[in-house]
Amino acid sequence: MYRKISAILIPSLIAVGILAYMLYMVWDNLLVSLQHIVPSYLALAIIICLAAWWLRGWRYHRILLGLNYRVKVAVTTACVFVSQTVNLIVPARLGDFVRIFILKHEYKTTYSEGISSIVVERVFDIITVALLGAIAFFFIPNVPDWIDLYIIIPLVIGGVFFLFLIFVGKLTTTNKYVGYLLTMLEEIRRASLTVTSVVILSFSSILIWILDILVCFCVVLMFGQQISFAVVVLAIVIGNLVKAIPITPGGIGTYEFAVAATLGIAGVPYATAVSIAIIDHELIKNLITAIGGIVSIKYLGSDWVIDTIKSALNEKLGGGKAPDS
Repeated sequence: MYRKISAILIPSLIAVGILAYMLYMVWDNLLVSLQHIVPSYLALAIIICLAAWWLRGWRYHRILLGLNYRVKVAVTTACVFVSQTVNLIVPARLGDFVRIFILKHEYKTTYSEGISSIVVERVFDIITVALLGAIAFFFIPNVPDWIDLYIIIPLVIGGVFFLFLIFVGKLTTTNKYVGYLLTMLEEIRRASLTVTSVVILSFSSILIWILDILVCFCVVLMFGQQISFAVVVLAIVIGNLVKAIPITPGGIGTYEFAVAATLGIAGVPYATAVSIAIIDHELIKNLITAIGGIVSIKYLGSDWVIDTIKSALNEKLGGGKAPDS
């Protein structure tokens, strides 16, 4: 019991502490800025964010299609919404396991297929984000060296991972645990390394992250700020690469800090940078995630989905038994 409570409470307190400190430092400026925002840009940011969510669901539909599961886009979008909503509450991206259990319950997928589908999604996300950050470098002078390294490392790791996938099909083993890993790697290959999959997943991933960046750019315009699009790209890239390290639930606090710090390096006043980061992440993206998650739970079937969420978290936090269905 104490293990479960501490596993959720400590990361949550870290997130709240970071956000509280940032808000304390800019509270007066934030209130003044909110009085002068342009509402039409806020509305546009919400529409773009919803479009990005639908596209995420469509991309996940294509990933599952590569594993020979034909799942409706409405269902895949709901699955992504639910898992990401749980990720806002619990640390270490444990909400991803909820998606695995939902797919097993509804479509009889194996656990390895569920994990493989999420690995494919994550790999394309990280490589795409890093690639967009690398492109932004060409339009921003005097970028600190540590940012270069932070973006190059994911690109190198992603490239090595795909090269490994190309050759792993030739490996065989009699060890059941290694065999399980090879099976999962083969599933990742099937879902991501055909010519069609590479083209579709690459293009959709780029579009998803451009939409995500445009949400933040709308927030910049909402505050009447003159910040170059390349700077916003770099801020969102760094924020999401930091967020990929699951220190806090949903990257809350760490994402805002990274975005604000990157904007600050580019010369944006601290109060403005923090306001943009918090509105972008909390008021728009996370709020839409939470609302979408609640609606998706109702859409999929609240009784069994909530039981599935409990089972998934009990297993991962407390060593409980996974559901049989």
